[in-house]
Amino acid sequence: MAFGTVHSARYGEAWDALTALVAAEGSRREAYATALARPGAAMRDLADAAHCLCLLHGRHPGVIDFAAERATDPVVEAWLTEAAAAFADERAMLVGLVAAVGPLPSTPGQAETEGAILGQRHAMDMIATSDRAGCPIGATMALVLDWPAIRGVLETVAERLGRPIPALRLPEARDGATVIAALATSAAFERAMLFGAQQTLAQHRALWQLLDARSTARAGN
Repeated sequence: MAFGTVHSARYGEAWDALTALVAAEGSRREAYATALARPGAAMRDLADAAHCLCLLHGRHPGVIDFAAERATDPVVEAWLTEAAAAFADERAMLVGLVAAVGPLPSTPGQAETEGAILGQRHAMDMIATSDRAGCPIGATMALVLDWPAIRGVLETVAERLGRPIPALRLPEARDGATVIAALATSAAFERAMLFGAQQTLAQHRALWQLLDARSTARAGN
């Protein structure tokens, strides 16, 4: 879907700052996420990742849905509506993979893992429902921009299971840039947007690091 084009100096700075942040702190920078997306990854590690990602992102409402509830600008609302519909497909795909992959691999500290991921989910929900202008859209943008790297792991799971999955339908980056153009009218908004994005990326990094630790624990058990 095309959302038009808006040009402003601050828009360019804000969008560049956001994409640079995702490039520097997103899932593509996590060695364990990269390892899982490779063909030789252990199936138990892939199953663990699918289960834990489902616990973090597999429920409704999620980050995008919460942000959509707070949208007032028509351009932003249209983008969030498209993003929410596309992520509903991703959520269904994720739930289907978890059902196909079988039980969660036995790993020491399971109760603590579930508690940690629920804490991460709560932190993301808090940012997505924040009244601070910029935080919800920043959290949502970070999720949308980071998701292709996360999906790479899920595609590996699907390939190993011989299970087809639908093409990714999340809005294109240029449409996200137009949304930021409609919103980034002040330095305060840009700071809040980047803060929201940082919080989402931090939770993703924490999940990959937790999954890495769980893999190590299984290997030594």
